[in-house]
This record gives sequence, structure tokens and C-alpha cells, in this order.
Amino acid sequence: MYRNQPSVTLLQASQSNASLAKLMELNSASKARLDAIKGLIPPALRASVTAGPITIEVTHVRSEKGRVHVAFCPKNQFLGKACPYEASSPARIGTTLVTLPGVPPGDYAAQGFHDENSNKDIDRGLFGIPKEGIAFSRDAKIRFGPPKWADAVLTHSAHPQAIRVTMRYCIIACGAQK
Repeated sequence: MYRNQPSVTLLQASQSNASLAKLMELNSASKARLDAIKGLIPPALRASVTAGPITIEVTHVRSEKGRVHVAFCPKNQFLGKACPYEASSPARIGTTLVTLPGVPPGDYAAQGFHDENSNKDIDRGLFGIPKEGIAFSRDAKIRFGPPKWADAVLTHSAHPQAIRVTMRYCIIACGAQK
């Protein structure tokens, strides 16, 4: 059964979930303390100390089968199988949240897929068209092949960040999901 649930932002979710609200409050206080002592941290160690989490809201997930997997990749690893920052969460109809902890500042692109059969791979059909849902940061366009880096790239600072991507399921071609 397909239930289309509305997407919610991290802020909206924290307003209805006391545990999430407390976690966001603790994260903010921790960031303030880190900012206060940042000058005391040796420059070579700052990147590892200032790495921040990224929460990805994956919308338009069509079923609860399997997991939603997201990778956060630098340019030289974009569209590859191995990115340094990867995580997955059990699929939820509508919106699934996936959090990547400890991502250092830099330029990245998110690439994700709905692994409905839990084989940890994107299943493909005729002409290599994905049979499972796929998603990219900035909802980068998919035209006769994967999106370009320039269409998916975003900058991550050391601060916690939340982004939203739309899961797209290809039938003939992967267009914008409505």
C-alpha cells in the first residue's frame, strides 16, 4: 500500500519529538563550547575536531522495503561505489532521515538510492536504467545518464547541516518526481 506522507524538516520533527529537540539543543551547546576554544586547537587537528554531521531528508520514498543509502562524495569519488562518508537507514514511506556523522568541511555531492531488496547495490534494468529509486543533492537533473558534479555539488561547513533530496524511481527515464 502506498501512503504519501508529507515531508517534514528537522526543525519540525524536533518540535514534536522531545528527544530530538534535546539532541539539537545539546549539539548547539557543544558547538558553542568548541567555538570558544577553537583557537587553542593546533591547526593540523582542527579539521578532525570541526567535522560536523549532515542529516539528509530523503523524500518520496515509495515503500518500507529495504534501506535508504546515502553517500557524501568529494569530486574525485562522485558517482563511484566508494565514498568516504556513507550511511543508511531503514526505509520509511514518504520521508526517510539519514545522518552522516563527522563530515569535514568541503565541497561534496550526495548520491543515494533505495535499496529495496537489501543487496547493497543499485539494481539496473535495460540499458542500465536503475530499477530502484535514486537521489542526488540539489535534486540534480538526470538526463540520459547520471547528473554532472556541477549540478549536485554543495559546500559543507563544519556546522551541522540538513539537506533534502527527492528519491526518483525510473520507469522509462528518471525525471522530476511529482
